Amino acid sequence: MFNPHDFHMPQSSYTKPDLLLSSEGGYFGPGNAQLPAPPMLMMDRITEISTEGGAFGKGHVAGELDIAPDHWFFACHFAGDPVMPGCLGLDAMWQIIGFWLGWSGSPGKGRALGVGEVKFRGHITPDVRLVRYEVDMRQVRRGRLVLGIADGRVLADGTCVYLAKDMRVGLIAPVR
Repeated sequence: MFNPHDFHMPQSSYTKPDLLLSSEGGYFGPGNAQLPAPPMLMMDRITEISTEGGAFGKGHVAGELDIAPDHWFFACHFAGDPVMPGCLGLDAMWQIIGFWLGWSGSPGKGRALGVGEVKFRGHITPDVRLVRYEVDMRQVRRGRLVLGIADGRVLADGTCVYLAKDMRVGLIAPVR
């Protein structure tokens, strides 16, 4: 298994081209964490990423998505009443946790493993301009299975619209 830091020097923020490179695989080394490719890549940039800080002092990530009225999901969810599916905001936070695990040096392929609780307090419509994802790492286990557990929130133009607790992402070692 490859050490992600042999392939990538951690940065404190990432641009869209950086995130697109991650979606191609190999950014953190062969067989390690990668982001999904568009249209499932649910962020345009990571503005903050750290191994310290956040609500639990174990790491924090903030990512952003610029909303345009012609985003693919508005055309199909729902006709005449366009809303970004809540599951895409949740997936974006899982993506961020998996990215953080690779960024912080853990090997393996990322997989969402679950979530404890999700609350929707609003929605994201075509008139929203900026979605911000904020994720605070609660616990990180690094062993045969790497596991990241985090809480997060999704903000639409600064207003919190989703809350998630106990989001779990694992990094799975390749089978030999």
